[in-house]
Amino acid sequence: MAVLLYLPLLWTTFLSLTDYNGLRDPEWTGIDNYTEMFSDPQFVGSMLNTLLWVAGTLIVPVGIGLGVALLTWNLKGGTWLRLPFLIPYALSGIGVGVIWSFILGSNGALDQALAAFGIADTPRWLLDSPLNTIVMIGATAWQGVGVNALLFTIGLQSIPKEPLEAARLDGATGFRLFRSILWPMLRPLTAVVVGLSIVASLKTFDIVQGMTKGGPGQSSETLALTMYKKTFVNSDYGLGSAIAVFLTVVTLIASILYLRQQLSSKHEG
Repeated sequence: MAVLLYLPLLWTTFLSLTDYNGLRDPEWTGIDNYTEMFSDPQFVGSMLNTLLWVAGTLIVPVGIGLGVALLTWNLKGGTWLRLPFLIPYALSGIGVGVIWSFILGSNGALDQALAAFGIADTPRWLLDSPLNTIVMIGATAWQGVGVNALLFTIGLQSIPKEPLEAARLDGATGFRLFRSILWPMLRPLTAVVVGLSIVASLKTFDIVQGMTKGGPGQSSETLALTMYKKTFVNSDYGLGSAIAVFLTVVTLIASILYLRQQLSSKHEG
């Protein structure tokens, strides 16, 4: 833990307070990097894109994953129905980016398919903002729905049969059964799934790098991609480290607030 986590974190925090290009010795500058970071329109745009990623990955892959689990968990052959949703999770983020770039790129597979049906005026899927971020969230959903469905299915299978049978005898079916029995019993697992989704979305990098590289310009950059470019493309290790520290603090605060809210709700229940 000390070598792989604490020491790199301390070193990154130190670099965030310096002017350092990776070659000469770091020069102490105090909070100049943080001042520059918050006054940079590119950073503000990356922060807004990251917030869009957080909202999108909570609504789409988690919501669809829950829906797939509910539709297949008590169904004969449900395992085979969930399998196609789970296969994309075996791919890397860069692999998913390459596949969807082929589909959504200019004159890509989707444009050619639509042209075959006489639809020539298609959106510029990866060139217009915020459409490019929205379709990348869709690509992430394609990859993540399966594992969320699997986790929710495990939660559903762990629910005791007695309360379900009692609820059905009382006439609870469909949405009423979900609202009264299934959802309350799934809350602990939902807290885990949502928490993991929040952390993963705040760190979004590979799919964006694979599909748009943050472009056109910086219109689809996330905080993680901006940090990467500042550090390893522009060799501005001080500013890149400042963004890394900011992203770490935001992720930590979001995780703590979410866990506290879940614990508070549990005690109230």
